[in-house]
Amino acid sequence: MELLGTTTILLLICISCLLLFATQRSTSHKGKEPPGPMTFPIVGNILHLNPRNVPESLKKLSEKYGPVFTIYLGPKKVVVLYGYDVVKEALIDQADDFSGRGTLPLITKLFRGTGIVTSNGETWKQLRRFALTTLRDFGMGKKSIEERIQEEAHFLVERIKNTHRQPFNPGRFLLHAVSNIICSIVFGDRFDYEDKKFLTLIDLIEENNNLQLSVQAQLYNFFPTIMDYIPGPHKQLIENVEKVDQFTTDIVMEHQKTLDPTCPRDFVDAFLIKMEQEKGNSHSEFNTETLTRTTLDLFLAGTGTTSVTLRHGFLILHKYPEIVEKIQQEIDSVIGRDRSPRMADRSRMPYTDAVIHEIQRYIDFIPLNVPHAVIKDTKFRDYFIPKDTMIFPMLSSVLHDSKEFPNPEKFDPGHFLNANGTFKKSDYFMPFSAGKRICAGEGLARMEIFIFVTSILQNFTLKPVVDLKDIDTTPLISSLASMPRHYEISFVPR
Repeated sequence: MELLGTTTILLLICISCLLLFATQRSTSHKGKEPPGPMTFPIVGNILHLNPRNVPESLKKLSEKYGPVFTIYLGPKKVVVLYGYDVVKEALIDQADDFSGRGTLPLITKLFRGTGIVTSNGETWKQLRRFALTTLRDFGMGKKSIEERIQEEAHFLVERIKNTHRQPFNPGRFLLHAVSNIICSIVFGDRFDYEDKKFLTLIDLIEENNNLQLSVQAQLYNFFPTIMDYIPGPHKQLIENVEKVDQFTTDIVMEHQKTLDPTCPRDFVDAFLIKMEQEKGNSHSEFNTETLTRTTLDLFLAGTGTTSVTLRHGFLILHKYPEIVEKIQQEIDSVIGRDRSPRMADRSRMPYTDAVIHEIQRYIDFIPLNVPHAVIKDTKFRDYFIPKDTMIFPMLSSVLHDSKEFPNPEKFDPGHFLNANGTFKKSDYFMPFSAGKRICAGEGLARMEIFIFVTSILQNFTLKPVVDLKDIDTTPLISSLASMPRHYEISFVPR
């Protein structure tokens, strides 16, 4: 039995070597592919990558192999783009070539490749076009959605007042508030903060924020077949997303029962109407599966990214009371204490704007970017990249570029300020990515972050519960997203 097991392993290694050799031979005549470290059968470059900090491992490899290099996640080839110049060339100058969505095994397992975030080809084009148009119709980027955010900010401020200066982690409150904004657009209404279903949903999202940091979740991208049979936090992560998926599916089913085609209430209604219009088209991309997955994508993306950014933000801000004081001086001067902040105020608040930009730069929320892929055989610089190759256009290499941002590991609003105190734009500011796959909700996220931050600081001063020097603002890194460390704050009414 032992001999049979050894023979099987040797056979698998031989097959892997032959496949790797065949792949290299089939593409070598088309041009030189990007260099990279030695690759081992089955495991790829796992020995060169620290599963607990893949971005740092890729940074070290870029120092040896240059800004364009190849790694293998198990048997999966990935071309890494490291640095502003190559990321810009790929995502902007050759936007069409690099417009595909890469398929990380964990992302594929969670989202199945049928929604707006993970789909490709005609499905992606039609779903993205429809989503952008429909979200605009329901207020995204308009005054109506700004008013919804202002209203939610009011609820949030009142909720914080009810903590009566007691220390707490604001993450859950921020998650509730941000989630309600996307819920009002996608599902047609916000949820009460005490709604039991909504609280369960928030629990699942919070738990997943921690689970995705686990080593098992990182290893899933190397060995998905094996990890499917191994218990661990990655299994709970997958199960939680399935529960959130069921939540959105239930809402879709309820909308189907109460739909009035003459009066769409929200994104789900608009999608159902589109499905009915295309009923006779056998090639239509609009069906129940793409509806539930697109709805899930919008809900998770609209909830998770902005709420985590705000959690990072208040962790950073309460470490630097002098920064908070300057923001509050600007708030008092431009907005005052009596009216709600609005987006029109931002242009007159360069320091606050700089701080918010610096929060997004510093936290480097999605260090590897959401993976891309080339949609055809592509010539890039001096290299040949075969069709469907996965691409990591690393955002961390842009947001932490030391030439553009001196001392990039230090939190410094001066990175976005001119000498005279005016706001300084930077082409290197790409927290939402760039090009064809730029985040569809960028405008909404910018609006939420500005209004929530200014509304809270208009009403409260942040009081740390530990010594300032003991507050650690460095993000917890994973291959999917950077997360803030646990912290508590007392919110003292001004």
